[in-house]
Amino acid sequence: MIVRNIGHDCAYHIEKIAVMFFPLEKLRTDGDDNVVITTLKQNNILSVRVKAYSKCIERNCDVSENDDIANKLSLLLYDTLTELTGYSMPWGILYGVRPARLMHSTVDKYGIDEARQKFLHDRVNIDKINLALSVMQKENEIIALSKRNSFSLYVSIPFCPSRCSYCSFVSHSIAKAKDLIEPYVQLLCKEIEIAGKTAKDLSLNLESIYFGGGTPTTLNENQLERILKAVEDNFDLSNLREYTVEAGRPDTVNRAKLDTLLCHNVSRISINPQTFSDEVLRNIGRKHTVKQTENAYNLARQMGFNNINMDFIAGLSGDTYTSFKNSIDKVVDFAPQSITVHNLSLKSGAYLCTENEFFDLSSRNLTSDMIDYSFKTLTKNGYNPYYMYRQSKSLGNLENVGYSKPGFECLYNVFMMDETHTVIAVGAGAVTKLKNYDTSHISRIYNYKYPYEYINNFDEVIN
Repeated sequence: MIVRNIGHDCAYHIEKIAVMFFPLEKLRTDGDDNVVITTLKQNNILSVRVKAYSKCIERNCDVSENDDIANKLSLLLYDTLTELTGYSMPWGILYGVRPARLMHSTVDKYGIDEARQKFLHDRVNIDKINLALSVMQKENEIIALSKRNSFSLYVSIPFCPSRCSYCSFVSHSIAKAKDLIEPYVQLLCKEIEIAGKTAKDLSLNLESIYFGGGTPTTLNENQLERILKAVEDNFDLSNLREYTVEAGRPDTVNRAKLDTLLCHNVSRISINPQTFSDEVLRNIGRKHTVKQTENAYNLARQMGFNNINMDFIAGLSGDTYTSFKNSIDKVVDFAPQSITVHNLSLKSGAYLCTENEFFDLSSRNLTSDMIDYSFKTLTKNGYNPYYMYRQSKSLGNLENVGYSKPGFECLYNVFMMDETHTVIAVGAGAVTKLKNYDTSHISRIYNYKYPYEYINNFDEVIN
């Protein structure tokens, strides 16, 4: 996809909107391609020309001195692309990761009624506006728990039994990286010790802990025990509100590991089916069955876990509306305390498509229907949306939403997504976010991305 911007400095906004409509296209600024977008500001005229395969549309509008050029040009491009593709994005021209946070700042500045109008002006669907308001209100309740010296701890365990086809996280299958696990655990415990000393020196108050990855329960119970003990030995947990460990892959869950988590007062776990279809599981490379998910969940329940989350993804390969509906209906019967519904994020340049495929809206419409069904069904059954984020290049530019029964919202998810307070992050791929309470400025410290880099450069990590 070629994007040319002439006579203005709104390239960032224009490119974001172009990618929303054409997420699989690679961006370039010169040459020729099947998709060419040209935006121009000349005197008091804004113009947009879009050529996509055999289709071509040109549109323009007047602009005055006091107009927001970026907003007006974004809307012109959005309307042109909607006309050309026949698809209107549910979030309009909004491309940010945190729509509820944007709603929060807009409401603070203008009030709810005017905030609604501004979102409508930006072509946001009324249902999405109501969702953003609902999530904003729930997030505000959780954000209010955080104090000046609050922080959260993130522990990265970047290993999985196997790599799923859709995965974009830093994660290594144990078949390829098993020799790295033991040295990684040893060094991770050392980094936890150093991080704990830093938190103590700064008199920080630990609010929430989150073990993510990867799949933390890929580790054996001895390795989990050592990491959990390192956290206990080096951090003050006396005011801890929440302790989450992802047990995302059901084929990594057993009694010994769950007992280890319970012994260290882990209060919340996540067992993630992604789908209740064995066929779809095979399609996406998850080497477990629906039955294993059921067994893992029932075992956790029997052992006393009373705060369990389950994740699902809309738009997976081979998933139909009927099979997705079955997954959501089934998880409602399971009645976990929280359910997170993700929208599939596409990988750039995954394949070259024909013109007919390019304008085929069936996948976007199907995924949108799935997301809508999950919202209606979960809210009807007592699950409230409490946090939300979006990913670039997601199918249909849709949202990921966390739902929970009242009182079972994941605090860490909200603190992290809102960037409420400092997050100290340890392990490969971890990003520490140091927040200045007075200015809200955030400084980021990036650990080495891959386990072998983390291990080989550990002295640099801790210094």
